[in-house]
Amino acid sequence: MAQQHLEPTDPTARVTTGDALAGYLRAQATEFLRALRLHRETGTASATEESVDAARALRRSARRISGSLHTFRPLLEANWSEEIRPELAWLSGTLGLEHAYEARLERLLLALHRLSGSTSLPNQATSEAAAGRGNLTVGAAKAGALLDRQLTLARTRAHSTALQALGSSRFHAVADKVAVLASEVPLTAAAPATDLRPLASAAEERLTDAVAALPLVAAGHPYNAEALVHGLSPDPSPHPQDGPWHQVRLLLRLHRYAREVLSGRDAPVDVRVLAAGHALNRHRDASEAAAAAAAAARTPRIAPATAYALGVLHADQRHEVEAARFEFQQAWQKQRVEAV
Repeated sequence: MAQQHLEPTDPTARVTTGDALAGYLRAQATEFLRALRLHRETGTASATEESVDAARALRRSARRISGSLHTFRPLLEANWSEEIRPELAWLSGTLGLEHAYEARLERLLLALHRLSGSTSLPNQATSEAAAGRGNLTVGAAKAGALLDRQLTLARTRAHSTALQALGSSRFHAVADKVAVLASEVPLTAAAPATDLRPLASAAEERLTDAVAALPLVAAGHPYNAEALVHGLSPDPSPHPQDGPWHQVRLLLRLHRYAREVLSGRDAPVDVRVLAAGHALNRHRDASEAAAAAAAAARTPRIAPATAYALGVLHADQRHEVEAARFEFQQAWQKQRVEAV
């Protein structure tokens, strides 16, 4: 796939300098502190809607700060930036694990219902999926029970890990740095007069290069047998075809954050970029769900019918991976046509 910019460069566009970066980082730091206060007020051990929303807002701000520090790092004090950026990534990843396991379990249980001919709809809640297990075949029912045990245990452990992280000295050190960032951004001396657009363009070019290098030949097949065989092999390592796509997802996120810095928080959202990001999120979810099904199928001494149901489930999620790749290609090609 040929390289292209997501939108044409406008030489008459206003110059956006390091002052805009400082304003963006201060705003995100303020959002982080507001979410942290709300999370503490709702109780860190609770699972209320307010606490979940607060944790999500914490992750959102942490990702934006970390991503902006990465893209515009030449304009920031190097030691400070290199210290806080991995800590923000650690925090965002730790807080996101519990939700990821919950969503993965729901996705797999609903897929089992769909594959077994259940009348349950894909948008019904997990509790409804669990209530209808009696309608499943024996193999699918046992596969669902096995996944429920494994992923619920993983979710419980992730919840405990998140609680420990939020009470740790490591987190408090991160929060202190973000609190300082809300009032003072450590820019270099030249940053206030430096145009941000070349750095944002470099982030866009890294994205287009990564898209051009995607394994589109293998991904274009409607039935990617290599993906299925690898996933059910004894090797538990991540699927080799998925890595480049996950990297594109991260680079697209960095590009989107750079656009926010340049355009301001109130700028209209590019629906084409959102469509591409949605496809890559779908790809990630299906890929990780397929890996969970394959891992469950490797459980020792499970019944053949259970292993068979998990194999079918794995194949179904790998087909979802292929569908997500096609969806991304369509969104990306639309961007290219409209940018010409």
